[in-house]
Amino acid sequence: MDKRLYIAYGSNLNVEQMTYRCPTAKVYGKGILKGYHLLFKGRPDNAYLTIEPKVNREVPVVIWDLKPEDEISLDRYEGYPSFYYKEDVPVELETGGVVEAMVYIMTNKIKDRINLNLPSEYYLNAVSEGYEEFGFDLKYLEEAIELSKIKKN
Repeated sequence: MDKRLYIAYGSNLNVEQMTYRCPTAKVYGKGILKGYHLLFKGRPDNAYLTIEPKVNREVPVVIWDLKPEDEISLDRYEGYPSFYYKEDVPVELETGGVVEAMVYIMTNKIKDRINLNLPSEYYLNAVSEGYEEFGFDLKYLEEAIELSKIKKN
């Protein structure tokens, strides 16, 4: 396979970081991942985004067109297969079509990574920059932060 579509919802929304990690990746389009919501999971003040199924919820995403070397680079970055696993899911494009694309979802294999917690300021800033770059509503990140605060207490 010479290319693969990939769904980004966290720090890989940040074009500068993706350009560094995956120099040949190209933005395929924006979309909505329906039936999922965002959560921050990990250690206190060092949590990362993941998605989990949730009825009547959605997550704004960017779909990247990857070459095999980009996917290998992302596998290393995402800690695949220990930290995140990959799943192919349908995603609705901003243009109205639907495509099947790969997404990384956090595993429950690493015990200190399964708890809801807050992200580092650095990570949150990187994700927020991506949200702003693509014109996404920050409410999705704010909701994930609020969920982490509620579950943490």
